[in-house]
Amino acid sequence: MPSDFQDFWDSTILQTEKIPLEPRLTKVQLYSSSELEVFDVRYKSYGGLDIAGWYVKPSNTKNALPGILQVPGYAGEPALPTSIAAKGYAVLSVAPRGKLRSNQVFNPGYPGLLTHNIENRDHYGYRGFYMDALRGYDLLGSLPGVDHQRLGVLGSSQGGALSLLVSSLRPDTVKAASAGCPYLCSIMDATLLTRSYPYEEINDYLRLYPDKRDTVSTVLNYYDIHNFVDRILCPIIVNIGLKDDVCPPETGYAVYKAIGSDDKRLYEYDNCAHDAGTGLGHDNIVMDFMDKHLK
Repeated sequence: MPSDFQDFWDSTILQTEKIPLEPRLTKVQLYSSSELEVFDVRYKSYGGLDIAGWYVKPSNTKNALPGILQVPGYAGEPALPTSIAAKGYAVLSVAPRGKLRSNQVFNPGYPGLLTHNIENRDHYGYRGFYMDALRGYDLLGSLPGVDHQRLGVLGSSQGGALSLLVSSLRPDTVKAASAGCPYLCSIMDATLLTRSYPYEEINDYLRLYPDKRDTVSTVLNYYDIHNFVDRILCPIIVNIGLKDDVCPPETGYAVYKAIGSDDKRLYEYDNCAHDAGTGLGHDNIVMDFMDKHLK
């Protein structure tokens, strides 16, 4: 962890919070039904960029709903979170910069994001990306009809990393978190443990610029999720696949050990790769966990 790690992120968050969210919600009749209301969401984030999302909630609800922030993986696009909303949640699925509908200004592509300005701590692509997820969480808690005392966050892979990030940066308000096969943990170690993308993007970069290894490593230490998670306080579950060649299980064990919460549980799936138990019913475990802590 860099000596000025906390100062760097405190400054980044302060810069971001000075920008009004300016939330804009537009109901999408095409996707809405008598059971669920679907909204196109836009809000302002780090650097003043417009960020998009999908907000879905049960129709005609009178009581405040528990809220869940859903954060996306690296290559995939945020889906409509209708199945979670149907279980009685107000769900915001965010599309951080570079994702569809949020890529008008910043669009490094996939591959591309992981090495975007990787030699520059202040302008590395994930600085704004991390803040987009955090501000999405802030927006969710401010929406009418959402119980700000019952908020959770979930995601897998990059979404797992962002779940850990948001839980770390909003430790007093996140009440439950689920991080599947978390990415961006022990990043430089991961590049030595796998030859799969996205981490291979870093290896590709260092093959071209071998003299930049120390610079790259220094920058990534500011963004390594491992360096955030000691501040997590909420109940949290983590799942990993022991045959995962995308996010090596060694890094999953390491970040789980560093999580500060006293209420944490690790689910290990022996014969699973990057799905990390999804095909074996882990999604049901996640929703049971959220129900327990948010309902």
